[in-house]
Amino acid sequence: MILRKLAKTVGALGLACGMTLSAANSYAEDDTIKVGVLHSLSGTMAISETTLKDTMLMLIEEQNKKGGLLGKKLEPVVVDPASNWPLFAEKTRELISQEGVDAIFGCWTSVSRKSVLPVVEELNGLLFYPVQYEGEESSRNVFYTGAAPNQQAIPAVDYLMNDLEVKRWVLAGTDYVYPRTTNKILAAYLKSKGVKESDIMINYTPFGHSDWQNIVSDIKRFGSAGKKTAVVSTINGDANVPFYRELGNQGISAEDIPVVAFSVGEEELSGIDAKPLVGHMAAWNYFMSVDTDENNQFIDQWLAFIEDDKRVTNDPMEAHYIGFNMWVKAVEKAGSTDSDKVIDAIVGVEVPNLTGGTSKMLPNHHITKPVLIGEIQEDGQFLTVWETEGLVPGDAWSDYLEGSKDLISDWTAPISCGNYNEMSKKCVGATE
Repeated sequence: MILRKLAKTVGALGLACGMTLSAANSYAEDDTIKVGVLHSLSGTMAISETTLKDTMLMLIEEQNKKGGLLGKKLEPVVVDPASNWPLFAEKTRELISQEGVDAIFGCWTSVSRKSVLPVVEELNGLLFYPVQYEGEESSRNVFYTGAAPNQQAIPAVDYLMNDLEVKRWVLAGTDYVYPRTTNKILAAYLKSKGVKESDIMINYTPFGHSDWQNIVSDIKRFGSAGKKTAVVSTINGDANVPFYRELGNQGISAEDIPVVAFSVGEEELSGIDAKPLVGHMAAWNYFMSVDTDENNQFIDQWLAFIEDDKRVTNDPMEAHYIGFNMWVKAVEKAGSTDSDKVIDAIVGVEVPNLTGGTSKMLPNHHITKPVLIGEIQEDGQFLTVWETEGLVPGDAWSDYLEGSKDLISDWTAPISCGNYNEMSKKCVGATE
């Protein structure tokens, strides 16, 4: 399956490059607004990110059908950072300094975002980041349209604890900043709820990890202590395929030790046999199976664009949908693509999401989102089993970590700070 994914990726890269060259030749430079698309089209993260590149091409095409933006056509500039974290920074500098893009939509992993962050701040660019992340960050130049921990990880643990009565916890993740920080927050949260340290198992594996036999055996042994056990998974990329396969090989069902994943969606499930995964869960802010007019229209638009009725939609695609529409609305409001003007204009902007409501850009550059827990079905879709009553505002700083719980982010006057300490009334380590 992975080989087939990689083969598709190579083809997607050629298509992306061709579309970029075609767009560049179609419009004079002065008549276009360039939009950077920064997603891995090769390497371990291509399984997740290639679809996000396609999503951006679709959104840009649809906006051009509406007349473009400020009387100009939008021109996608697609690059491939190839799941190489330093290359993300290099490609970002290329997009802003050489290509002159007015906004960048991209990244998946937090390590790639961390690589890009100093470049967009130095060059005063704009990055719209569409994937759930660990929080503990705020930048004037970044808009976090994926979930913060309080919009995914904390509600998922609450569901497992309250509805499934889980007592023992396996925090399994890929070895980089997002899983490590998220698990640090979750461990602190669990302990605040009275969970003993001996009832928390934490494990990390490299990107692309494939040999899960010993780790799954350890999980099985940890779950045999007579207490209800669950796995909270921050495993990213193609390592998920052999992980779930090994769970099935060792006879671990969702009834025995349920897994709730933060990085497994419809795209990751589309190329594997989902039957052994039935009953395991994921926590997201969107599922393809959500039945709303907005979502049905989006799915129809996607299938028509991609010309493959077997392709699926997923949460980060919705985040790009929201972020792109917010950027368009802020540019129209500002009457300019100038970064400073867009940053000022975008706070308070509201656009429809795909779950039947609207999402709002907050002063901390996070958005409001619903939280959904879904069970995996045989067809690779999710059945929603729990959701928040309303929208949850994204929180940049965790309430459960020392050094963070007193911090807020607010990029509007008079605070204009990403690390504002509410106790000392001072901005800590951030500038306007």
